[in-house]
Amino acid sequence: MNVTTPASGPTDRRAATLVMACLGVFVAYLPVTTVAVSLPAVQAALNASTAQLSWVQDAFVLPMAAFILTAGVFGDVHGRKKVFLAGLLFAAAGAAVALSAQSVQVLWIGQALAGLGAATLLPTTLALISHAVPDHRERGKFIGLWATSLMAALAIGPLIAGVILDHASWRWIYLLSVPVPLIALGFAGRLLPDSRAPHGRRLDWPGQLTATLSITALVYGVIEGGAGSFTDVKVMVALFTAVVAGVAFVLAERRGDSPMLDLTLFRSPAFTATTLVAMITFLALIGFFFLLSLYFGLVQQLDTLQAAWRLLMVTAAAIVVGQPVGRLMHRVSPRVLITGGLLVISGSMFSLTGVDADTSFTSIAWRLALLGLGIGTVLTPMTATAVASVPYQQAGMAAAGNNAFRQVGGALGPAVLGALLTTKALDALPGHLTDAGVTGATQRSIVSTADAGGLGAVAHMNLGADTGRALGALGDSFLDGMRLCLIVAGALTLLAAAVCALLLRPRQASAPTTAPTAGAATEAPVAAGDPVANR
Repeated sequence: MNVTTPASGPTDRRAATLVMACLGVFVAYLPVTTVAVSLPAVQAALNASTAQLSWVQDAFVLPMAAFILTAGVFGDVHGRKKVFLAGLLFAAAGAAVALSAQSVQVLWIGQALAGLGAATLLPTTLALISHAVPDHRERGKFIGLWATSLMAALAIGPLIAGVILDHASWRWIYLLSVPVPLIALGFAGRLLPDSRAPHGRRLDWPGQLTATLSITALVYGVIEGGAGSFTDVKVMVALFTAVVAGVAFVLAERRGDSPMLDLTLFRSPAFTATTLVAMITFLALIGFFFLLSLYFGLVQQLDTLQAAWRLLMVTAAAIVVGQPVGRLMHRVSPRVLITGGLLVISGSMFSLTGVDADTSFTSIAWRLALLGLGIGTVLTPMTATAVASVPYQQAGMAAAGNNAFRQVGGALGPAVLGALLTTKALDALPGHLTDAGVTGATQRSIVSTADAGGLGAVAHMNLGADTGRALGALGDSFLDGMRLCLIVAGALTLLAAAVCALLLRPRQASAPTTAPTAGAATEAPVAAGDPVANR
């Protein structure tokens, strides 16, 4: 049964839904780049290793990946408005905990609570839009605004962090993330119409438990394996657990009478393609932002505000292109848009392998702007196609599933690329130290410190006359690791482009073109050429 709270009219309800959905995704993504550009300051203040910094990012992304599907089911069963309000509360609570953190462990807890809030907000906001705008053509414009709000959060976050870190402790970067969701909570309680799934669903506890265990064990194994050794017993146990729990999840979803992720969704090549593209792309992108923030702080010795202006080149370009792409979706095939955007992203990644410690802002700016253009071209059609590729009544589940795989990729990004960076940089460090004239006991001390505490720990060593040479060698070692990571990230986005080109093929459809009314238990309309197949 579909439930909608009274409002002055359909237009008012739709406008309120759009505003709240955009504000919700803004709140969800605000901590991502705010924290990313602050990692050097966090590392210096809390003496965190590279692996611990990875967990600062992943403590936020992991709950997003692990609980998005459950949040989608909760919204379908208990009402999306209630779940949306709960997400805002979690976001505010997480920011408050992080704001008071005196250790990296407490920071992880705050990040995890904020990530749980984001997990609750992301599928709910898309499901609210799908309910309010059932016509997939018109919905593309709304999802374009949703994606623009997401990118706006990513753009504003670094600037906020930069201004704050120029005048106060890193903890205050979370200050804005407390009142904004609380203000949104007050407005949403009054203005947001409620909705539920047009058919009954139940909570899927076996699926939730196995999914959470598999995702957490996988990311833990990758991070700890990269920081230490993949032959370590705890790492091998974690990776084995991830595989077993993943198999158990598939079995639970196949046998359950109310699965939180109906595996028949993957019979749609469009849904399969966009889900794989989302996971691969966000693995590369979130891992890239993690590396880029360390590059600006550790190699170029920039302060947070200087780094923020550089990251703004990415997000500003994505915002500029996002709305035109949303309007183009009913004229240009999503296959062309997504594949083309991924190729642009890949080209940008490969071009960034040419940067070094002295690369100027002008030289790096066009590369980052190119990356932003690619992201803006991919994000809206990827999300809209995933939602439109399944029957109307499964749009919420499709949105949650696409977001879940996207966040799994996002969680693995800092883990995988951080592990590659650390391994390559530590292997290269002795050679660069020797080339710089730092040998003997000093070299052994530097290598030992980097091994134990990460590359950032070397920057805080008192090396006397060798400090300049050692930092130069450290920067060269980091660049070796970063270039390897950029090649891997570029290759991953090329793989995503190939997946899109192969699977996301438009098909003619004979479905009626009249849009169902909100809440109708019918399939979404499919126009000729819409990338929806095998529904």
